[in-house]
Amino acid sequence: MIVPSKVFFTKGVGIHKDRLASFELALRDAGIEKCNLVTVSSILPPNCKITPKDEGIKLLKPGQITFCVLARNETNEPNRLISSAVGLAVPKDSNNYGYLSEHHAFGEKGDKAGEYAEDMAATMLATTIGIEFDSSKAWEEREQVYKASGQIFRTTNITQSAEGNKDGLWTSVIAVAVFPEYSGPTVAFAAHAQNNMVQ
Repeated sequence: MIVPSKVFFTKGVGIHKDRLASFELALRDAGIEKCNLVTVSSILPPNCKITPKDEGIKLLKPGQITFCVLARNETNEPNRLISSAVGLAVPKDSNNYGYLSEHHAFGEKGDKAGEYAEDMAATMLATTIGIEFDSSKAWEEREQVYKASGQIFRTTNITQSAEGNKDGLWTSVIAVAVFPEYSGPTVAFAAHAQNNMVQ
């Protein structure tokens, strides 16, 4: 069993004539290019500590298998607006799990994309813990309902947007929730095995 104990958020932009290279440059801009990223779905584990980006990056080692929630978008159309966002919703009771959501869009400004991702994460959490709300209401109205319930501690998002390079180079944008540290018997066993091999 591997359970993330920490998470940090980062974002980046990359521009290059090759699509894959533009993605690599976005990873470098985000500071996570040295990891072997494994994308996961939408659960923020109970008691998972939100860590500043600079502290989180220090926990990463080159070649490390690193789990993350990744929102990614790219274009080679000049001036086309692209965005990627990850939303977060944290329950007040830290022993319960929260939600992360990814969103990628064309023609959508960064603030709108971020709001959408945050809305998705908050709505998923609200349905899980039984908060009643009107799904037809705007995010601002539902946000107040969620907060008034006293069951949601925090919602936020991280978003990266960009316009496609004017010369038609590939432009990539990413927004990422990175899990740099884990706890659980499997992790302890792996560390023990590694120590025995070194000896």
